[in-house]
Amino acid sequence: MTDPVELRKLVKQLQSAPSPSDIVAVLNILKTQQNVTESILRETKAGLAVGKLRSHASKEVADNAKEIVKKWKSAVEKEKLANGGTPKPQQNGKPERKMSSNISTPVTPTMTSGKPNGRSAKLDGVKGGTGDTTRDKCIELVYDALVNDSSAPVELILSRARGVEKCVHHDNGGTTAAYKQKIRSLFVNLKDKNNPGFRENVISGDVPVEKLAKMTSEDMASEERKAADRKIKEENLFKSLSAAEQAAETDAFQCGRCKQRQCRYRQAQTRSADEPMTTFVTCTNCGNRWKFS
Repeated sequence: MTDPVELRKLVKQLQSAPSPSDIVAVLNILKTQQNVTESILRETKAGLAVGKLRSHASKEVADNAKEIVKKWKSAVEKEKLANGGTPKPQQNGKPERKMSSNISTPVTPTMTSGKPNGRSAKLDGVKGGTGDTTRDKCIELVYDALVNDSSAPVELILSRARGVEKCVHHDNGGTTAAYKQKIRSLFVNLKDKNNPGFRENVISGDVPVEKLAKMTSEDMASEERKAADRKIKEENLFKSLSAAEQAAETDAFQCGRCKQRQCRYRQAQTRSADEPMTTFVTCTNCGNRWKFS
């Protein structure tokens, strides 16, 4: 059986690791942990800590985290089956998640072909509870987004969904058009399949509901999407430079891709006047582009 004290120490090392290589080293140790149970994962918060890394900018870190999460989910499922939680077969012969009869009971999605079956407010039997039809539907919508790919207790996720809706309702002066638009924005960003770490941060409380209610779509974006947006902005910045402005040729820069020194460069003031100019370089041999200040 995995020692919770030891696992907790590894979680702290994981959270304080200074570089991707250090994170991978800790993840490799976590892979060796045997007989991990749902109660130990909750007690040590190891599941949340590793789950957040599935959207890490480093592919090696993300891939290792995904491998561990998959392994732990499988172990939790085996534990439930061993304790008599035999799932009832569906028509296609695949297991079906057993419904929770108690709202405070943790629910773990059944694994089918390596992916969790969908949880939702309807399947988990939860209601908004405000008495206002619009608000209740919005709470259930936020719940549906948060519960995606999560094994957290129903009661915890519902409390987060209610907290988020309450803050959005207060900030927008009721069930206004702005209120509905904000709820839709939260739903889309929270349910993003490439952003599991963000969902888990909300569920764990690392991102308070008060802060979430004020976040923009850009604030909530996954690391992958932020990186893609940055790349697009850089491309647009290159293209936005005046076509009439002649780029000077130089051999002072070496291309990181083809290692040649056949380059053109131009400079532009992209920041405040007291900051250095940004130099944009294009390799005339392979077309690679880069910039520096």
